[in-house]
Amino acid sequence: MCTLQTIFFYMVAFPQAPSLPLSKYGVPVLSDVKFYQTMVLTDSNKQMVDVKTMIPGIVLDLRYAGSNNFMRRPMYPGRVNTTWLRLPVARALAAVQRELKERGMGLKIFDAYRPYSVTEKFWELVLNEKYVADPKKGSGHNRGTAVDLTIIMLPGKTELAMPTGFDNFTDTAHHSFMQLPFTLMENRKLLKDIMEKHGFKKMDTEWWHYSWADDQGFELMDLSFSELKELNAKR
Repeated sequence: MCTLQTIFFYMVAFPQAPSLPLSKYGVPVLSDVKFYQTMVLTDSNKQMVDVKTMIPGIVLDLRYAGSNNFMRRPMYPGRVNTTWLRLPVARALAAVQRELKERGMGLKIFDAYRPYSVTEKFWELVLNEKYVADPKKGSGHNRGTAVDLTIIMLPGKTELAMPTGFDNFTDTAHHSFMQLPFTLMENRKLLKDIMEKHGFKKMDTEWWHYSWADDQGFELMDLSFSELKELNAKR
């Protein structure tokens, strides 16, 4: 439990994000639970919330928790059965889910929050910014402000046909790619339009990737899934 004395100490010792320790790639990364708790007390929007709890009916297919991904190996340690986003991002995604539900549809999430150390691991295995984020910059996933997702049909939870599968790194996955059947382009546009309506911005080269439009006020983080789960249980 974080005492008032401890909170006061961290507010004095760590008044703002630039005071965060630097990663080996030279960027500030939040990896201390008490620091995180202090920041949330100062700004509740920095809270990381459990997506499965926050968004009723959300379907999770967390690809990096298993081996069904382009790395062909689990990238997240331990048993991961939920994911996390910052509070305003999760609220906006919940609004997307509600609107889709009115049309007999819903969301399936492939990935959301990603600890910074996992981004480092990706980079050291791949070393190519076409496929993974450069840890010198970090990722919206590390900030808890990016989500990889698609649309499903209810009640069967069948994925809506999209131009490619998840983590396809060909030009076909680009929003600008038009040599596709009309239905696939319309489905891609449906996802884009509804996400942008609720405050997200697309990644041009990945139809499934959306980021919160104003994410630079959120720190890169390296809190583990188990730490976030424990913090959530204490609230």
